[in-house]
Amino acid sequence: MKSQILATATFLTTISLATTVQAANSEHIRQLLATKKCQNCDLGAAGLVMADLSGADLSGANLTGANLSRANLSGADLRGANLSGASLFGVNLTEAKLSGANLAGADLRNTYLTNVQLTGANLNGANFQGAIGIPLQIATAAEFYGWGVAEGQKGNLQPAIDYFSQAIAMKPDYAEAYLARGIARYQSLDRKSALQDAQIAEKLFTTAKNAPGMQTAQAFVKELQTPYSEKISTGKPSFFDFVGSIGSVLLQFLPF
Repeated sequence: MKSQILATATFLTTISLATTVQAANSEHIRQLLATKKCQNCDLGAAGLVMADLSGADLSGANLTGANLSRANLSGADLRGANLSGASLFGVNLTEAKLSGANLAGADLRNTYLTNVQLTGANLNGANFQGAIGIPLQIATAAEFYGWGVAEGQKGNLQPAIDYFSQAIAMKPDYAEAYLARGIARYQSLDRKSALQDAQIAEKLFTTAKNAPGMQTAQAFVKELQTPYSEKISTGKPSFFDFVGSIGSVLLQFLPF
C-alpha cells in the first residue's frame, strides 16, 4: 500500500512539474526580470504581480493567462504578444505598444491606457471597466455609458462623469448620457453644469419623442430650479433618489 501511495505521489508531482514548465518557462522569467528583454518568450500563466517592466521588450511573447496585476508596463513593447485571458488589473500601460496583440478575455479593469497603441489588437471580451484613458476607437458610446452608470451606482462620481463625457463625444445626441452626467454632477454639487445637461437631455428626448425620458428630464430640471429653501429634504442627493423613474430610464439603454 505504501509503495502504491508513493508511486501515486511521484506521478502527481511529475505531472505538476510538467504543467508548471509548460505554463511558464522559468528561464524566460529570469531573463525578463534581469534584462527587460524577452521577445517571443513563453510566459504563459506567469506570476508577475507588481513587476517593474517599464520599457520592457515583450514583442511576440506568450503571456496567456499571466498575472500582471498592478505591474508597470509603461512604454513596454507588447506588439503581437498573446495576452488572452491575462490579468492586467490596475496595470500601467501608459504609452505601451500593443498593436496586433491578442487581449481577448483579458482583465483590464482600472488600467492606465493613456496614449496606448492598440491598432489591430484583438479586444474581444476584454474588460475595461474603471480603466483610465480608454481610446474612443476601442469602445462604443453605449459601453462608455454603461461603465458610467456602473461607476455612478458605486458613488465614483468623477469617473462616471468622464465616461458619460466620452459617450457624448462619440454620440452628441445621446440624451441618456446627458441626463446621467447631469445626475452625477448634481450629486457632486455642481448644480449649474447639472442643469445645463438636464436641459440638453430634455430637448433631445423631446426631439426623439421619448416620453419617459422627457418626463424624467423635466422632473430633474424642476428639481434643479427649485431653491434650497423650498425643499423639504436635506442632505446630499443620492445618484438615483431625486425621482423614482430615473433608474429605469438610465438602465434601459445599457448594452446587454
